[in-house]
Amino acid sequence: MQPYELFIGLRYTRAKRRNHFISFISLISMLGIGLGVMALIVVLSVMNGFQKEIRARILGITPHLQVMGAADGLNNWGSTLDTVAAHPAVRAAAPFVNGQGMLSFDGHVEGVMVRGMLPDAEHRLIGLGDKMEYGTLQDLQAGSFNIVLGVDLARALGARVGDSVLLITPQGQFTPAGMLPRLKQFRVTGIFGIGMAPYDNALALIHLNDAQKLFRMGEAVSGISGSLHDLDHAPQVAAELERILPSGTWVTDWTRQNANYFAVVAMEKKMMFIILSLIVLVAAFNIVSTLVMAVTDKQADIAILRTLGASPKSIMQIFMVQGMLIGLIGMGLGVFGGVLLALNIGTIVPFIEHLFGVQFLSKEFYYISELPSDLHQSDVFVVAGMSFLISLFATLYPSWRAARIQPAEALRYE
Repeated sequence: MQPYELFIGLRYTRAKRRNHFISFISLISMLGIGLGVMALIVVLSVMNGFQKEIRARILGITPHLQVMGAADGLNNWGSTLDTVAAHPAVRAAAPFVNGQGMLSFDGHVEGVMVRGMLPDAEHRLIGLGDKMEYGTLQDLQAGSFNIVLGVDLARALGARVGDSVLLITPQGQFTPAGMLPRLKQFRVTGIFGIGMAPYDNALALIHLNDAQKLFRMGEAVSGISGSLHDLDHAPQVAAELERILPSGTWVTDWTRQNANYFAVVAMEKKMMFIILSLIVLVAAFNIVSTLVMAVTDKQADIAILRTLGASPKSIMQIFMVQGMLIGLIGMGLGVFGGVLLALNIGTIVPFIEHLFGVQFLSKEFYYISELPSDLHQSDVFVVAGMSFLISLFATLYPSWRAARIQPAEALRYE
């Protein structure tokens, strides 16, 4: 592109003679592109924030990977534990026992997932001790038959620390009267809160040895849990462990255990990107209409430039400069506003809620009561690049139409 083409294109963009309406449409196009880019950046940042928050809460109770055995559990699990712990990517490993049952207290009955674990090892694994609202994990001692409940589960039962609850398990015993379930009393010594309903209202923790006795597993365990130095490497580490562990065991990781959560968030993020991109497309149509009107308004100027030796390619580039400048200014405004809003959304949203007396995410209905934001540099680049390309394509037809103008035809009625 020659300097004069750039100069004329910029001059046409700034010119205000006889084309106030065209200038107004250009302004609307800039604002439309800016609004679309800003909305895209903010929404993608919020979706990233929700994904990050959900992942943090899920992994607050879920190990990064688990080594499982057959239906009767893992026998001689000590060697399996050593193998998992020896992997360089594994930060900590611990055995666990999973089972199901029903808790009864003061006339209330709730179904529960029972998890038997070693308190010290479990704290190193997922930091569960930091989620305790009452009591400590250290109160879960072998043979004490103490129990720690999720906060919503304790609330549903009406149980508090120090109360005795009755745990009913399906591993019953045969009697002349028929099959009778096993009953065992446990003393509530702690209450934890994760912030995720599936765990807070249905999970109960007991000591590993007590769980082995309760579910008649002998010395076996349900599996081995592991936490990693880098949780994003979980699928690769799980595949490596499957190759070196004995047959009869299989390894799963957090990405497979909670695939539905993250698949839904990823799909919503893609759909929001597509939907909000329509704002930029609408603004791009305004660029087309602006340039078409500009070409019609500048037909005499185009004819004079052609007479002076300007090629059709040069004429095309002049109007492409005008359209791309509109797109670049709009993109710049949108990126600036979107980044600024995404970085400060934690302050802006509470201010709006306080100003109008509303709450967008009520604690009574949503797991996450604050609007999170996680701005990714890659999202900003993708949105900016997409808006620039749309603006570029929007200039092609009007510029091509300007390049086809014949000087003699354009000057005939001037």
